[in-house]
Amino acid sequence: MNQQEPQNQATSAATPAAKPARRTLLRRLLSHHELATLLLLLHAPIDAQAKPEIPMLQEAGLVEPVMDDAGASRIRLTSEGNAILQGLGLAR
Repeated sequence: MNQQEPQNQATSAATPAAKPARRTLLRRLLSHHELATLLLLLHAPIDAQAKPEIPMLQEAGLVEPVMDDAGASRIRLTSEGNAILQGLGLAR
């Protein structure tokens, strides 16, 4: 056992340091309903109460509330939400 420990230390010293974890936009996978909602938002803001997926997308930072000219609350994509769609090859 003592023979193997120095070898493990030597190989770990010879390998380069691990790269820092890449920061991702999502901490979980999106459901097909959430993806469909992002696609709807790609074309125009929608009513804030239109889809039950809105709170989860807002918590993930993919959508944000805005007020339209009439003062109604609408939901639109954030830059992070647009980046998700771009990564899928779906954004403008």
